[in-house]
Amino acid sequence: VAEDEVLYEVSTDKVDTEVASPASGFLAEIVVAEGDTVDVGAKLAVITTEAPGGGGGATPAAEPAPDDEPPAEESAAEEETPDAEAEAEPQPTPAPKPEPAAEAPEPEAPEPVERTPAPAPTPSTASVPTSPIGGGKLLSPVVRRLVAEHGLDPEAITGSGAGGRITREDVLKVIESGPVEAPTAPAAAPTAPTRAVPAPMAATPGERDTAVPHSNIRKRTAEHMTRSLATSAHVYVSIEVDFEAVERVRRAAKDEWKAAEGFSLTYLPFIARAVVDAVADFPEVNATFGADELIVHHYLNLGVAVDLDYKGLMVPVVHDADGKRLRAIAREISELAGKARTKKLGPDDISGGTFTITNPGPFGTTMTMPIINQPQVAILSTDGVKRRPVVVTGADGSEAIAIHSVGNLTLTWDHRAFDGAYSSGFLSRVRELLETRDWAAEL
Repeated sequence: VAEDEVLYEVSTDKVDTEVASPASGFLAEIVVAEGDTVDVGAKLAVITTEAPGGGGGATPAAEPAPDDEPPAEESAAEEETPDAEAEAEPQPTPAPKPEPAAEAPEPEAPEPVERTPAPAPTPSTASVPTSPIGGGKLLSPVVRRLVAEHGLDPEAITGSGAGGRITREDVLKVIESGPVEAPTAPAAAPTAPTRAVPAPMAATPGERDTAVPHSNIRKRTAEHMTRSLATSAHVYVSIEVDFEAVERVRRAAKDEWKAAEGFSLTYLPFIARAVVDAVADFPEVNATFGADELIVHHYLNLGVAVDLDYKGLMVPVVHDADGKRLRAIAREISELAGKARTKKLGPDDISGGTFTITNPGPFGTTMTMPIINQPQVAILSTDGVKRRPVVVTGADGSEAIAIHSVGNLTLTWDHRAFDGAYSSGFLSRVRELLETRDWAAEL
């Protein structure tokens, strides 16, 4: 193996992370089989500087040369290795198993996957992924597995990743497009026998159907959302907000802001900032529900849901948001969103959230009722803001019709933790702050 060559993929509840080799050498031993759940800090493999008895080491050493994998991503993965392993190893390979949809309901689903890659005993596994299956291309474990299962030729797949790297999505597109000639079919043969069980499932869809394997993020999201609905007493309250005070400041500052910060000034940071102050007045929305007590957090770690180009959802966390003003919150949200979309989030970036905001507003939604992110007790949805006619009251008490920027905020809350008056009071306070604060002073 070569330094920075992808060795394996680890998975957390929200993140799939490819881990690169910290140094060049030979993969002498694979200690953990695919699909295993191991303790934090457990040894996964052994890399030596000398070829283990049988040679063949020249191949992995030579092949990394054509590797076009992005150094930034690789080094990020390498730097995050200790933390990524610590958080992700509990479920290293649910990602490979996604395609057998029928396995999802079975608690022991990971076991079939463990047996599938059982060929791990041979140290030469380090060479197998890059030569027999990958040809001249280095493939991540997940991509390599999909290629083998479907008898595809990696050389015939155009990679959309940095440097032409083949991603999981590239392989799935080829699978969905229909049969592809596979000159490397013999190489997939060893895997076929162990994948005999999934085969019938792949044949289940009709001629006009396509079976799309669940990604690890999709599987984890499904598990968490189902568990949340079964755990919390979900109730919803929505409120209309006049964003005109925010819009005036945003419109006046947007060009200067974009030039100085490098990203656009949206409504989200204003809403997040209002939430920070509203939580101070209604602290129980920032809590965890226990069997005998409500644990109220005297700090606000604000989770912000980030869409991954329709391929999943991550919730990075702005830690200690209660000590930050609008500009700092906006910067951190932008930075975390960028890291989420480039798969550079570390375990610390997605842990410790105490309250969450989800923002479907850019899609023009009217009212969204999200599911609570456990073990929290509330989540706020920010929907689309549009120019609408509203009734405004003048200084002399007279009323007039004006065109303002108006949108809805919806709070999903756990009725076990508090009641409707409390949740409505919190949401009303958020609205009051958005409509009356001197936002120009915040910038």
